[in-house]
Amino acid sequence: MATGGLGQPAYMADEELAIFADSVARFVADEFPPERLAAYRTAGIVDRAVWTRAGAAGLTAISLPEEYGGAGGDFRHEAVLIEALGHAGVEGWDITLSNAVIAPYIVHYGTEEQKQRWLPGIALGEIVLAIAMTEPGTGSDLQGIRTRAVRDGEHFVLNGAKTFITNGQTADLVIVVARTGDQPGAKGLSLIAVETADAPGFERGTNLDKIGRECADTSELFFNDVRVPVANLIGGEGNGFSALMEKLPRERLVIAMQALAGIEYALTLTIAYAKERKAFGKALIEFQNTQFVLAECKTDAVMARAFVERCVALHLQGDLDSATASMAKAAVTEMQGRIVDRCLQLFGGYGYMAEYPIAQAYKDARVTRIYGGTTEIMKLLIARTL
Repeated sequence: MATGGLGQPAYMADEELAIFADSVARFVADEFPPERLAAYRTAGIVDRAVWTRAGAAGLTAISLPEEYGGAGGDFRHEAVLIEALGHAGVEGWDITLSNAVIAPYIVHYGTEEQKQRWLPGIALGEIVLAIAMTEPGTGSDLQGIRTRAVRDGEHFVLNGAKTFITNGQTADLVIVVARTGDQPGAKGLSLIAVETADAPGFERGTNLDKIGRECADTSELFFNDVRVPVANLIGGEGNGFSALMEKLPRERLVIAMQALAGIEYALTLTIAYAKERKAFGKALIEFQNTQFVLAECKTDAVMARAFVERCVALHLQGDLDSATASMAKAAVTEMQGRIVDRCLQLFGGYGYMAEYPIAQAYKDARVTRIYGGTTEIMKLLIARTL
């Protein structure tokens, strides 16, 4: 979709990025034709082999350091992948979560031994990542986490339950937010990596049935006396909350970027439909109401893009703060809900039919206001800066 007169942001003015964008678009088109994407939604999971093929294409290595098998790219490359998936209507294959949100915990807080052990496999698409924060009853309240890891010699004994964990059925390495020691609240939280292939007592629960993003394997995870080597502690004991607070703005920016791509995808679908669909002898796009609705939606989308691109620029400079990321996440995801709803309305009864992509976009959009921190939590974070 055209973005008005904004043009390309300065940080994307790179020939190598343009070539990369073309290769990513081809990969997404080849891997996710409509019939295959529909099959993944029915199955509730994307074929594990897609991750391996993404690894072969370098997409799981985009921003990992070259010394660990990565491509040595940066967040701009992740942005290209986010847009390619969103503009193709591919919601639920959470490579971006693994790449741009979880892997940085290992890159920035991991020991040299941990980096050598895990990053090459991540780069090859052989290790899929998940992060286990949310628990039944805690939601966005990270300080209320009850999962506990008790030190026993050179191991932690991990007990607890997590829910709504993205990549839960697929993940080979799960970074678990757990309480260690006796300190209350945020001070007692640590990050412990569980290698799922060799973890007696670790169980994957049901692949949860959702109203949107159906091809995302979202699961409950259970830890029953799981013995995890102390060497799998990431960032030091008791430092989990500070690490999360440092990296969560990046996650919220990613969600805002995904929501923006979803908005632009919905508008592309709707504009094309309005030009083709006839009513009372003329195309829908010729009716003033249609023109006004789409004009308002496109204006909002262009404003959202300007804000999101500013946030990306700040992030690339290391200057994106929590409040600004929270504003982007809250504003753009709420906008996505409004715009996709208005677009669906223009499809009339056909918009309510599951076979129409706009109906899928409507379902997929709803959760963006919830995961990664609800809109209400974003408002609290913003309000602290007033």
